[in-house]
Amino acid sequence: MPVTFLMCPPKFYDVNYVINPWMSGHIHDSSRQVAAEQWQRLYSAVTEIAEVVLVEPQPGSPDMVFTANAGLERNGVVVLSRFFHAERQGEEQHFRHWFDEAGYTVLNVPRDIPFEGEGDALFAVDGSRLWAGYGPRTLQSSHHYLSEAWKIEVVPLHLIDPRFYHLDTCFAPLEDGSVMYYPPAFDNPSIERIEAYYAKDKRIIIAEADALCFACNVINANRTVILNKVSDTLSEQFESRGFRVVQVELSEFLKAGGAAKCLVMKLSGTPC
Repeated sequence: MPVTFLMCPPKFYDVNYVINPWMSGHIHDSSRQVAAEQWQRLYSAVTEIAEVVLVEPQPGSPDMVFTANAGLERNGVVVLSRFFHAERQGEEQHFRHWFDEAGYTVLNVPRDIPFEGEGDALFAVDGSRLWAGYGPRTLQSSHHYLSEAWKIEVVPLHLIDPRFYHLDTCFAPLEDGSVMYYPPAFDNPSIERIEAYYAKDKRIIIAEADALCFACNVINANRTVILNKVSDTLSEQFESRGFRVVQVELSEFLKAGGAAKCLVMKLSGTPC
C-alpha cells in the first residue's frame, strides 16, 4: 500500500507561547523564512518516498504545522485530538473540517479527556497493537476510546520526562520490526513492556545527545528514514540495518518542541 502523509505549510508558524520546555526562551525567536525553507526541504524529502496531502494553515494556529497532533488514523477512521492546552484547541475545528471533507469517519474523545493524536499513539508495524503514551499531554483514560475505535490492544507507556512530552519524541517503531527509544523518558514498567515485545537485537537505544536532537522523531517509509540532524554513530547504525538515511536540518521547529515526525501525520487507509 502506498504511504500518505498529511502536512501543513508553516505560513503562520511561530513560537507564540510556552506549553513545553523547548519553547521556553524562544518566544518569537524562530525565523519564519528559515522555518519555511527547512519545511520545504522536509516536504521534498517526504514526497520522494510517499504521497503528501496538505491542510491549509489557519491564522491563530501557529502549531498547526505539527500535523502529527491532529488525530490518529487507521483504515479510514480518525480519532480526533483533544488538545491539553487551550492554546492549541482552536486547531481541532480546522482538522475536523479537513477530515470530514476528505471523507474520513471522525470519532471523538470526550472534551475533558486530553488526547494528542499520533504524537502520543503509534501503531506497531504489523498492526497488532497500539503503543499509547500518557503523562504530560494525554490521559491514560483516552486509551479506552482508541481500543474501541479499532478493536485493538492498547499498550500504555508512561512518559515521565517533561522534555519528551509526546510519545513520538522518544519512541519509534520502525518498519523492519525494530524500535528506537530513549529509556529515561519512561518509567520502569513501560520499559519492561517495550523490552518484553522487542527482542534485544531489535532495540535501538538512543543516547541523550541524539534524543535531544529529536532522533526518535523519525519519519519511516519502507527502508528510508527522514529525521533531524543526528550523530554519525546513529546514522551508521541505521545504515547497518539497511536503511537509507535522510537528514534534514529542522532547528527552527525544535524551538517549538518538534521535528520531522511531528510535521507529518500518517494516513494509512482509504476514507470510508
